[in-house]
Amino acid sequence: MKKKVAFHTLGCKLNYSETSTIARGFQEKGFERVDFSEWADMYVINTCSVTENADKRFKTIVRQALKENPMAFIAAIGCYAQLKPEELAAVDGVDLVLGATEKFKITDYLNDLSKNDFGEVHSCEISEADFYVGSYAIGERTRAFLKVQDGCDYKCTYCTIPLARGISRSDALENILHNAQEIAAQDIKEIVLTGVNIGDYGKGEFGDKKHEHTFLDLIKALDNVEGIHRLRISSIEPNLLQNETIDFVAGSNAFVPHFHLPLQSGSDAILKLMRRRYLSELYTERVARIKKTMPQACIGVDVIVGFPGETEEHFMETYHFLNNLDIAYLHVFTYSERDNTLAAKMTGVVPMKVRNKRSKMLRALSVKKRRAFYEQQLGSSRTVLFEGENREGYILGFTENYVRVKAPWNPDLANTMQRVILNHIDEDGLVRFEHTDQKVKA
Repeated sequence: MKKKVAFHTLGCKLNYSETSTIARGFQEKGFERVDFSEWADMYVINTCSVTENADKRFKTIVRQALKENPMAFIAAIGCYAQLKPEELAAVDGVDLVLGATEKFKITDYLNDLSKNDFGEVHSCEISEADFYVGSYAIGERTRAFLKVQDGCDYKCTYCTIPLARGISRSDALENILHNAQEIAAQDIKEIVLTGVNIGDYGKGEFGDKKHEHTFLDLIKALDNVEGIHRLRISSIEPNLLQNETIDFVAGSNAFVPHFHLPLQSGSDAILKLMRRRYLSELYTERVARIKKTMPQACIGVDVIVGFPGETEEHFMETYHFLNNLDIAYLHVFTYSERDNTLAAKMTGVVPMKVRNKRSKMLRALSVKKRRAFYEQQLGSSRTVLFEGENREGYILGFTENYVRVKAPWNPDLANTMQRVILNHIDEDGLVRFEHTDQKVKA
C-alpha cells in the first residue's frame, strides 16, 4: 500500500508554492497525498516566523496530527525550522526538522517513517542558502501561486526573513515561463506572482548579483504566455515598483489592476527606525501613479503598529496618512519582538495593550476603506473568476480589481469567468451581481 502524507502550511503565498512543489516530490516517490485532517503515515508542517502567532500555532498543529495518528512521523520545515530548529525538535512528537536548503530534499532524509526518540535536525548556515528552487502551488483550480524570487538583501530592523531564507536570488526567466505554461495547461485561469521581494527580480538569476533581467522584463514575458487569463502581482516594495511597470500593467493583456504595497508606517521617523528604503512621500507618489493610470485599481497596504518608539503622535500620523490615501484595504500587523533583530533591542517599547488598541483602530479603518472602494464599483461591469467551493449556499469569486463577489451556489460557475454588473453590497461586505449578456472567452 502507498504511504500517505499530509501537509499543513503556515504563512505566506511563497510557503504555499513551496509546499505544493515538495508535495509533488512525495507523489513522484510513490506517496499518496491526503488532507491534513485525515489519517496519514507522515505529516509535514511548513512553518512561518513572521508573526508570534504563527510560531505558537506549531504545537497545536502537531497535536492535531498526532490525534489522527499517534504513531505518525512528523516533520517541520520552513522559516521557523531554519531559525529555531532545536526548539521545534524539542516539541513532543516531532521527528525531523529541516532548514532552508534541506527542505527541498526531504524525501532523502526518510527511512521507514518510524518515530524517533528525539527530533532529528538538519539545518545549514543561512549563508549556504544561495541556490534557487523553482516552485508553484495549485490549491484551487482557479488560481496558482508562482514563485519567481526568494530571499532578501534588505535589512529591515524588525524582520527575520533574511535570516530564514538567505540572500536575494531569482528563478531563471526561461524556467518561470515554463512553469507558467505548465499551470496554464491545467486550466488554471489566474497566476499570482510570489516571492520574498519580487521587485528585486533578476538578482542572482544565474548565481551572481547581476540583473540579467528586471521585474519589468519578467512581467512583459509572462504577459505573452498563451492560456493565462489573469496575472496578479503579490506584495511589491514601493521603491521597486517603477512607473514603467505601472504603465505596462495598465495596458497589458493579462495583468490585473491590483497592487499590494507594504507601507509599515505613515511616519517618516518610524520608517527610518525600521530602515525601510523609502519615505511617505514616495509611497504617496506610487499610489497616485497607479490611480492615475488605473482609476479602478485596488491597492492593499501592509502596516505595523506598536513598533518600538512609536508614540501616539507617530501612530496618529500613520492613521491620518492612510485615511487620506486612495487605497482599498489594510493588512494590519501588531508588532512582536523577534529574536536576533535590531528592533528587539530598541528602547521605547510600546505596551501590548496600546499595540492592540492601535491595531483595532486600523482594522476598523480597513473596513471603512474596503466599503468605500466597493461602493465606487457599484453599477460597473466587471469580470468575476469564480472558485469551486460551496460556501453555505453561495459561490465566491473575485473581479480583476479584487472585489469579492458572491452568488447563489451554482456548480456550473466554478472555474469560469463571468461578465457581471456589480449591483449590491451584502451585509458581510461582499458584492452581489446580475449577469450581463456579454460572454467571456474561456
